[in-house]
Amino acid sequence: MTAEPPIVWLCVLLAIPGFLGWGTAPWLYRRMRQRRTTQLTPLMEQKQDELYAICEKGIRLLRS
Repeated sequence: MTAEPPIVWLCVLLAIPGFLGWGTAPWLYRRMRQRRTTQLTPLMEQKQDELYAICEKGIRLLRS
C-alpha cells in the first residue's frame, strides 16, 4: 500500500489465500486432533493397565 497510486488489486489477490487459510484452520485442527486421539487412545489405555498392574503388585507386597 505504499506505492503511488496504491495497488489494491494486489492486496486483494494476496488476501484471498490468507482468508482461505484462516477459514479452513478450525476444520483442519479438529480433523487432525480426532486422528491423533484415535492413535493415542489405545496406547494410553495400555499404559493405564500397566500402572494398575504395578499398583496391584505394590498393594500385595504391602499387605504381605
